[in-house]
Amino acid sequence: MTVLITGGAGFIGSHLAENLVAEGYRVICIDDFNDYYDPRIKWENIAGLQARPEFRLVKGDITNKETLEELFSAWNIDQVVHLAARAGVRPSLRQPALYEKVNVGGTINLLEQCVRHQVKKFIFGSSSSVYGEQDKIPFSEEDRIERPISPYAATKRAAELICYTYHHLYQLPVICLRFFTVYGPRQRPEMAIHKFTSLIYQRQPIPLYGDGSSSRDYTFISDIVSGLRAAMDRNFGYEIINLGNSSPIQLKELVRLIEEALGLKARIDFQPPQSGDVTRTYADISKAQKLLGYHPEVPIEEGVALFVDWFKRNRPCPAAHHVA
Repeated sequence: MTVLITGGAGFIGSHLAENLVAEGYRVICIDDFNDYYDPRIKWENIAGLQARPEFRLVKGDITNKETLEELFSAWNIDQVVHLAARAGVRPSLRQPALYEKVNVGGTINLLEQCVRHQVKKFIFGSSSSVYGEQDKIPFSEEDRIERPISPYAATKRAAELICYTYHHLYQLPVICLRFFTVYGPRQRPEMAIHKFTSLIYQRQPIPLYGDGSSSRDYTFISDIVSGLRAAMDRNFGYEIINLGNSSPIQLKELVRLIEEALGLKARIDFQPPQSGDVTRTYADISKAQKLLGYHPEVPIEEGVALFVDWFKRNRPCPAAHHVA
């Protein structure tokens, strides 16, 4: 089977690609290696895959229709796992048009190709950010979500809706997976666990927005890959499914776990809450358990220790921290 992974040189994409190649799948990776963070990190992510005959890299942009037409015409693609996106809540406040172009327009371009070339399944990497500020917890796929609080969240929700439209019009099987704060080895450098670990390690202050009581449902990368693989192996018409750990932790407790794993004390620089950031995330994973047999296995304490161990062995270049 041939699988196209968009954003395949990124954090989640490269882990999925490694998993698939190890099992003998042919994997086509498309990535534009943009400067959201140091592109060298992405090249390092796929360094171990480049020599594998099952792996092919296309350096290209999903907003370029000609590039996608050439790609889909050259390969008989069975499934698309669409992970490419402009990521991050705060940068989306500064560049909303770019987020719409990539996250919505790029998704439409891919869906068009899937219909034209009779792709068997489309899996879309969505985000817990679509839930916005919810009073009801945990967050369920059945919740009404009509008030996203950042352009990033709005574009992810818009992409889910356009995915449904293409399923309805063309019977394209689609699964939208709402990821809840994924972390682990090779996590993007601007994300909290990686950023805090790096700054504490360098004996620099860490910026903490709010009073530290906000909470996130952190999900280890191996659990996300397990959920993705289960989605690839099962057949549905159109489904939206949460992939989380269903065990949120407060920011101040997360910092304590990182301190413990590093054996260092954090210097905290308290900052006002940031626009676009939600107070909490908390995944109801009962649907994932029922439909995908999904059962996260890595608790946050173990996951943070695994990440810190990786970080110590693979410290990134200082340029990786230019995105706040």
